[in-house]
Amino acid sequence: MLPEWHAEAFAKDSRILPILKSEHPGSDILFIFAPSMKLTTFHKHTLIYGASLAVLLFLMKWLEFRFIILDHALELYIGAIAVIFTALGIWLTKKLTKPKVETVIIEKEVIITQPATSNANFTLNEKALEKHGISTRELEVLQLMATGLSNQEIAERLYVSHNTIKTHSSNLFLKLDVKRRTQAVDTGRKLGLIP
Repeated sequence: MLPEWHAEAFAKDSRILPILKSEHPGSDILFIFAPSMKLTTFHKHTLIYGASLAVLLFLMKWLEFRFIILDHALELYIGAIAVIFTALGIWLTKKLTKPKVETVIIEKEVIITQPATSNANFTLNEKALEKHGISTRELEVLQLMATGLSNQEIAERLYVSHNTIKTHSSNLFLKLDVKRRTQAVDTGRKLGLIP
């Protein structure tokens, strides 16, 4: 009989057959084919045992999950409702905040020309100026308001601070009994203070 190492060597390399025949003349040679292994009873029992343990573990986890759900059913339902309403709120917010009509703003330069005769024929109403107590600086601010300048632009043109122009504007509003710039300009034109 061949020693075990010869059988293992033959299983790994088929070139060893002539060597074995020369070393052991007249002995039977055992052929071993490793790829065609058959499952032994031991292997079958191990696989069945492993599969049954996996099924048992799955069953235990399923039961545990089921008992967790039964114990905490109210909390799970509240959580599910909260998730649903959160998703609904996000969707609704996106839908409602999206503008339905796209607004396109077109800026064009508009040139307004006033006839030269209006300034040439204009005479300042001194009586209305004295009646309302409007100072020279307030009159200048009112004239610049009529041209459409902002408070900051008026301040830059008259070389004073922005707060000073605000003060002159509020004094004008009080003296002319108006609340807005457009009303002040309109009242100034009606009284003959500005062209």
